[in-house]
Amino acid sequence: MTRKNALFFLFIVICSTWMVRGMAQNDTIPVKVGVVLDLETPVAKIWLSCIELALSDLYASHAHFKTRLVLNIRDSKKDIVSAASAALDLIKNVQVQAILGPQRSSQAKFIIELGQKAQVPIISFSATSPSLKIPSQSSYFFQTATSDSSQVTAISSIVKAFGWRNVVPIYTANEYGEGIIPYLVDALIEVDARVPYRSAIPPSATDDQIKNELYKLDSMQTRVFVVHMWYDLGSRLFTLAEEIGMLGEGYVWIITEDFTNLLGSLSFSVIDSMEGVLGIKTFVPPSKELDSFKVGWKSKFYNAQLNVMGLWAYDSVHALALAIEKLHGSSGVLKNVTSGGSTDDLFSYKVSPIGPKLLETLSGTRFRGLAGDFILDNGTLKTSTFQIVNVVNGGRAGRKVGFWTQKNGLVRTLLDSRAEYSTSKLNLKPIIWPGESIIAPKGWVIPTNGRRLRIGIPVITAYKEFVDVTNCDPSTNTSDAIGFSIDVFKAAVKALPYDLSYDFFPYQKPNGSYDDLVYEVYLGNYDAVVADTTIRANRSQYVDFTLPYTESGVAMVVPMRDNKPKSAWIFLKPLTWDLWVTTFCFFLFIGFVVWVLEHRVNEDFRGPPSHQIGTSFSFSFSTMVFANKERVVSNLARFVVIIWVFVVLILTQSYTASLASLLTVEKLQPTITDINQLLRNGERVGCFRNSFVYGLLEHTGFPSWQIVPLNSTDQCDHFLSIGSAKGGISAYVDETPNTRIFLGQYCSKYTLIGPIFNTAGYGFVFPKGSPLVCDVSRAILNVTETEEMKKTEKKWFETDQKACLDYDPKISSNSLSLGSFWGLFLIAGVSSLFALIIFAITFLHEHKQILLDSHDSVGRRIGAIFKSFDQKDLSFHTFNKSNSNQLINNGGYGTDIMDLTANNNTNCPPSPSTTNYTASNSPISMGEQGTIPFSSAQHIV
Repeated sequence: MTRKNALFFLFIVICSTWMVRGMAQNDTIPVKVGVVLDLETPVAKIWLSCIELALSDLYASHAHFKTRLVLNIRDSKKDIVSAASAALDLIKNVQVQAILGPQRSSQAKFIIELGQKAQVPIISFSATSPSLKIPSQSSYFFQTATSDSSQVTAISSIVKAFGWRNVVPIYTANEYGEGIIPYLVDALIEVDARVPYRSAIPPSATDDQIKNELYKLDSMQTRVFVVHMWYDLGSRLFTLAEEIGMLGEGYVWIITEDFTNLLGSLSFSVIDSMEGVLGIKTFVPPSKELDSFKVGWKSKFYNAQLNVMGLWAYDSVHALALAIEKLHGSSGVLKNVTSGGSTDDLFSYKVSPIGPKLLETLSGTRFRGLAGDFILDNGTLKTSTFQIVNVVNGGRAGRKVGFWTQKNGLVRTLLDSRAEYSTSKLNLKPIIWPGESIIAPKGWVIPTNGRRLRIGIPVITAYKEFVDVTNCDPSTNTSDAIGFSIDVFKAAVKALPYDLSYDFFPYQKPNGSYDDLVYEVYLGNYDAVVADTTIRANRSQYVDFTLPYTESGVAMVVPMRDNKPKSAWIFLKPLTWDLWVTTFCFFLFIGFVVWVLEHRVNEDFRGPPSHQIGTSFSFSFSTMVFANKERVVSNLARFVVIIWVFVVLILTQSYTASLASLLTVEKLQPTITDINQLLRNGERVGCFRNSFVYGLLEHTGFPSWQIVPLNSTDQCDHFLSIGSAKGGISAYVDETPNTRIFLGQYCSKYTLIGPIFNTAGYGFVFPKGSPLVCDVSRAILNVTETEEMKKTEKKWFETDQKACLDYDPKISSNSLSLGSFWGLFLIAGVSSLFALIIFAITFLHEHKQILLDSHDSVGRRIGAIFKSFDQKDLSFHTFNKSNSNQLINNGGYGTDIMDLTANNNTNCPPSPSTTNYTASNSPISMGEQGTIPFSSAQHIV
C-alpha cells in the first residue's frame, strides 16, 4: 500500500469515527458536572488533563452509553472565598449534578456544606483531611483519595522500629494540617513516643517566620520531625532547613503521603535539599491498563509529571460517569434535569432531584481503576498498603526501602510476611539518612548546639557515702565528686551506646532542700541531678526520674533494750500452755495404760485403790527423770513405756535448751515497733533537715514540735541515746539506704523497723520528656545486674559489723509449741491404744465362757468380767516363779508342785482346812498372797 493510499484510508477511518460519535451524541443526555481547581498550579493542570482523558477513554470504549458528562470548569485561585464562590455559582446558576474538587482541604469545608444542602455530591481526590469526613454532616462528600488518618500507623511503625521516643510534627496551621494531628498523636502514644512540641506554620508565613520556627526547633532535644503540609509550603521549609544546617547528620525528617506523592512536581534544587528524607507514599499496584496509560501520557504530556492524585482524578470521573449511566438506565430520571434557570437570590438554589439516588449509586460503585481497586468505605477510598521511600540522589520518585501493610506492618517487600515487630530496623532496606549517614540517628541531641550536660550535685548531704563534692573550681563553678550515686551514674553513662559529655556543678544554696535542687532542672539551670534523690510523686510532675538504683521505702531506727526475763515463773515460759496441757494429759493417759496392762500380772500395781492410783501416776511422771522404781513385766507395757520414754526424752531435752536460752542469752528488742505509738505517746522523732521525710511525718499527723531536724549522724546518735523524755528523740526516720548506713556505724545500740512508708527509691533527675531517661534507665538495669555493682556497694557500704546491717529484729515468742511435737504425741497415743486393744482382745478371749453364759444377765456378765480383771493371772510366769521359790525355801518340794501345776493334776484333793478354791481354772488356789502353807504342801504330797 502506497503512502497516499494509507493516508486516505486513515482519513476515512477518522471521518467514520466522528460520524458515529455525532450520531451517538444526538441520542445522549448531557449531565452537567462542575470542576473546581486552582488552575494556576501545575498539579491542577495535570489533574484536569486526567479528568478529560478519563471521559475521552470511557466514552470511546463505551459508545453505547446514553449519558455524557459535561464539564463546567472554575478556577478557585488558591483562595477559600473564590472556591466557595465558584461552587455556589455551579450549584445555583449552572445547576450541576456533582462537583469534582476542590483542590485543598481548607477550601472544602464550605463547599461540602453547600453540597449537603443542595444534595449535590462533592467528589475530591486531593482534599484528604480526616476532619472533613463527618458522616452525619457530610454524607454528600466523597474522598476519592486516601484519608490522612490512614497513614499515621505507618508513621508510628517507623518511629517504633528505630526506637525514637520523641517526635515533633510540623504542619500547616489550617484545616488540612490540623486534621491529622489528633490521629498522629494517638498513634505515637501507642508506640510509647511523645510529642513534646507541635510546630504550626501559617500558609502565608514568610521565610523569616519559617526560619525563626526552625531555629526554635533546632534548640530543642528532639531531632525527629514529621512534616505534614502541601508541597508548595513544604518545599520552602526544606530549602530554609538546609540553609541553617538542619538536614545534616543526626536529623530525621518524615514527610506525609500528600507531600511524597507530589515530589515529582518539585524543582531539582528543592529535591537536592531533601536528601535523606523518608516519605510515606501511596502504593499503586501495577497493571497493564496503568502501563498503557503512562505510555499515552508521556506521548501527549512529555514534561508533565504524572502523580497518584491524577490517577485518583481519572478514577473519580470514571466512577461518576458509571454511576450516572447506571442511574439513568435504572430509572430514567435524568431526562428532566437537563434544563434549569438561575435566581437573583445569592443563597437561593434548587435541590438536586437526583441527589439522593446518585449518592446511593456512587457509594456502591466498584471497579478496578488505574490507582487500584476503587472501593468507597463510608465515602472514603480504602487503602491498606503504603510505600516507604527514601529521597536520595535527587530522585523525584524516591528510592523504595519498604512497605507498610495493615496486616504485616513494616516489610521489605510485599512478599515478606514477617510481622511488624518481629525485627525492628531490619524490616526495611538500608536507608541513607540526612548528612549521607548510613547509621540510624538516635533521634535527639543535647540542646543548645550539643553543649556538655550540666549536672547538679548537692554540697550539703547527710551521708557522704552517696555524694561527696571534691575539687571545686571557682572559675568555672565545676567540681569533681565521689560516692555511690556518682559511681552508678558513671557506670550507666559508660554503658550507653553513645558518648555523653557532662560536668558536675555543686548546688550550695543556703537552706536549700532537695526539692529546690530538683526544681532547678525544671527551670533549665541544670540538665540533670545526680544525688541520693528520692523518686516522689510531687517531683515527677515537673521532672522525669530514671529507674531507681537503690532499695525503696522509709524506715525507722529505734534504740534496743535488754528483754531478758526476770519473772519467778520463768520456768513455765519454755513451753506454751497448749503443750503443757497436752503433756500433762499424756502423763495421766500413759499411767492409766500401764496400770491396765500390769494390774493382773504385777504386784506393784495391785493393792488398795489409792495405792494403785498413786503407783500408776507416780510411775508415769517419774519417767521424766527416769527414776521409777516399779518395774513392768508384760511385753505390751514394756512396749508402751519404751515409746513414752523416747517422747519424754525429747521433751525434757527441748525444755532444758529453751529454758537455758531464756536465762542466759541476751534478748535485745526494739523499744518502739509502730510509728503510731510515738504519735499517741507524744514522743519526738528525728529526721534530717530539708529532707522530704519532714513533710511525710507532718502528713502522717505529727505536729511540728514533735519533729526534730537533725544535722549529722553524731547528733542523731546523741538524741537517740538520751531519749525523748530528756530532750532527745525516740526514733530516727529516713530512707532505707540511709538508715542502713547509720546502723553500720551504731549497730550495737539501735535496730531497724520498717519500711514504715513506701517510696520508689533513689533515681537520677532529668527534664520532662528527656530522651536520656529511657536510655539511662536501661543502662542502670544493665549495670545493677553485673558484678561491678556488687563491688561498688561493697566499696561504699561494707563495715566490720555487717551482721548488724542484716539484723532485722522481730518480737516473737521463744516458747516451744504443740505444733513442734504433735508427731511424737501421735506416735505415743497410737502405740498405747494399740497395746490396749491387743490386751482387751486377749483378755476377752480367755474369759469368753463368761460372756457366752446365757443364764446370767448382761449386767452380771459385765460385772463378772471386771471381777475377773481385778484378780491375779496366776498363769503368768511371774507368779509361778514366785510360788516355786517359796516352796523350795520351805521344804524342797518346789519341783513337785511345779510339775503338778504344769500338768494341771487335780487327782489329789487338797485339805479343806488349808486350801481355798477360786472361780478360776487354776488347779491350786494359793490364797490372796499366792502362798501355800507348809502343812498343805505335806497333805498334797
